[in-house]
Amino acid sequence: MNVLFVCVANSGRSVTAERILREIAHGRHDARSAGSEPGGATHPQVVEALREIGIDVSDHVPRRLDQEALEWADVAVSTCSEEVCPVTPGVRRISWVFDDPKNLPLERVREIRD
Repeated sequence: MNVLFVCVANSGRSVTAERILREIAHGRHDARSAGSEPGGATHPQVVEALREIGIDVSDHVPRRLDQEALEWADVAVSTCSEEVCPVTPGVRRISWVFDDPKNLPLERVREIRD
């Protein structure tokens, strides 16, 4: 199954979910992430929180949600509220709302990650 995690900036919530699913799925499923307004880089505290559990996200470049990503996906998982998360036309959608880790202290980002 191809799982596309979406949020606004693709700098925190969606990339965290993408990388954790890749880690625990052991190749049974594939994951990507994208955002409606990609940020410039992954939030530093997200990079650190994932590094702590053995996941390297330093190579992540925030991506814009586009038609190619939607066509690839079997399911889209929104990681932000319906009011701000991008729409995913033609793709089954699941909503998992997480707090935005942007500007949060590392201890709070750990809670979101866990």
